[in-house]
Parts: sequence; C-alpha cells; structure tokens
Amino acid sequence: MAAEIVCCAKVKEHDIGRMSTSTVGEMFKALFRNDQAMITVLAILMINGALYLTSNLVIYFFKYDFGGTGWMGNYTVFTTVGGACQILGMMVVYPLLHRKLGNTTIFKCALTMAMAGYGLILVVCFLGFSSNLLLLCVCGALVFAANGILTVLTTVFLSSSVDYGQLKTGRREESVIFSMQTFVVKAASGIAVFITGIGLDAIGLVGDTSETGAVVAQSASTITGLRLLMTILPILGLTVAFIFFVKKFTLTDEKVRQIADTLHSQKGK
Repeated sequence: MAAEIVCCAKVKEHDIGRMSTSTVGEMFKALFRNDQAMITVLAILMINGALYLTSNLVIYFFKYDFGGTGWMGNYTVFTTVGGACQILGMMVVYPLLHRKLGNTTIFKCALTMAMAGYGLILVVCFLGFSSNLLLLCVCGALVFAANGILTVLTTVFLSSSVDYGQLKTGRREESVIFSMQTFVVKAASGIAVFITGIGLDAIGLVGDTSETGAVVAQSASTITGLRLLMTILPILGLTVAFIFFVKKFTLTDEKVRQIADTLHSQKGK
C-alpha cells in the first residue's frame, strides 16, 4: 500500500499525444507475424494448462484416493508445499541455474523435471503409496518448482521475442505481445476447467470437493482414471511444448545478445 501511494504521488504522466488501442484482431496479427512469440505463447498455454488441470483435479484425488478423515488438511499441506516450491523455483533455483546454463537449456530441463514429477506421482500411486503424504509432496515439489522456473523463462522469452519482432518487421509490439500472456493464461485456465468437467464425467466420479460432504466410495476404474487424468494429460501437454520448443525456438542467449546489439547500433544511426 505504501509503495502504491508513493508511486501515485511521484510518478508523473508525460503527454505523448493520442495513443491508439489495439483490437483483439490486431493482437493476433502481431502474434502471427512473430514466430518466436507464437512458440512462447504455445508453451505458456501448455504449461499453465497442465498446472491448472492438476490443481483442479488434485483436490478430488485427496478426497477420494488419498482419503481419510484428515484429507483436507493433507491437501492443504500438499498445496502449501507446492506453492512454496514454486516461489523457490522462481526466486532461488532459476537464478542459481542461470549462472551456469543458458535459458533454453534451463527451459528444457525444467520441462523434463515437471514431466518427471508427474510420472513419479503416477508411479507412487500405482505402487500403493497414494496415501503417503511425504512421497506425494516430494513428487509435487518437482512439478511446482519446475513451473516456477518455467514461469520466469516464458516471460524472458516473450521479452526476447519483442526484440526479435522489431528486427524482423521494424515494429516494436511489446504491449500487444505481453498482453497475450495474460490472455493465454486465462484461456489455459478455462480450458483446464472444461477438461476437468469432461474428464470427471468420463471416469464416472460421483461426489464433490466439500470438506463436510460424504466421501462416496469410487470404483477402482474411477480412481485409476483420476490418477491418469491428473498426470498423463499434463505430461502430454508438456511434451507438446517441449517438441515445439526444441524444433522451432531459436532465441538462444547468444542470438538474443546479437539482436540487442543490432537494434542498439540501428538506434545510434
């Protein structure tokens, strides 16, 4: 609050004349002109879609698979650990890795780590340890820490794609491209909710996520389906992101520096 007050009091608006507002159509045109921004936006969609899908389903997992009278408390512990690991991934793990590795390498490693975390959750469940909170938290930590790293990197890649687009087309469209990030994250959330609803109906899960509601016994096939929905679908989404990134994304750290130097030299002319 104090920072907001200082910002409002001290930051003065400069009169730069009339500014035009981009339409949704113009936003997509700007995106389609920039292939590197498109790849980054696809990665954002897949990464956030995977995380939102898991977040939507994990509460059902804890109520109907993990079970027990204290399932809500265990669910809270799991999500709290996940949130903490996500923050650590953004603020600690990524800066440490960035000292030794390039961003594209870190991105591929983080995608692999997230997929490994999902795979381990599935293995733990099928080995009969679906009620072992410690093992689940360890596996979940991989997923959430990786997501924290990926969140930072997709923002970095969007920034790099702005410079790339300016060099390619002569137009700097950072406001349009960065606004797509919010749009795509919201779209990923909506898609995840839709898939969650369809998936729960498909596996025949009966019940809700109310803490006080009855824990309805589910069939073995329903529990298996829930585990697969929560892990395999996110893995597939992350695999799509990985394949497109490896094949199409070209903005390595070295190329980003070259583009920045070129734009700087052009500006000085």
